Amino acid sequence: MSVYIAPHLRELVAERAQGRCEYCLIHQGEVFLPHQADHIIARQHGGETTPDNLAFACIHCNRHKGPNIASIDSVSGQLTPLFNPRTQTWIEHFSLEAAYIRPITAVGRVTVHLLKLNQADRVNVRRAIIEMGRYP
Repeated sequence: MSVYIAPHLRELVAERAQGRCEYCLIHQGEVFLPHQADHIIARQHGGETTPDNLAFACIHCNRHKGPNIASIDSVSGQLTPLFNPRTQTWIEHFSLEAAYIRPITAVGRVTVHLLKLNQADRVNVRRAIIEMGRYP
């Protein structure tokens, strides 16, 4: 279900992210479909449509994330929250190795897994734009 997000709020989210997906770092100019304002905490979990609960997300990250707020960490077996770009720093949870996004923490692991950040087609796109000097 799509939720109305006012144009000024969408612009704020895009500008704050400097046009990049806050999960995979791809710039919206590098993909066919426009990025979206994603509810970090989905409305069905009580999340509000406010600047502090919205992230700029590419269509792939947003669709894979869906309403999820956590997943099971493959190492610890514990329920672990997904990366929250409003309260956490990307480089604390991920590193970039060539075109792969490598998790550093449990939060990184569940986010990479659930959002399918290293799916082959996504890695290939990142590799191509890295070669052109346009990623991240």
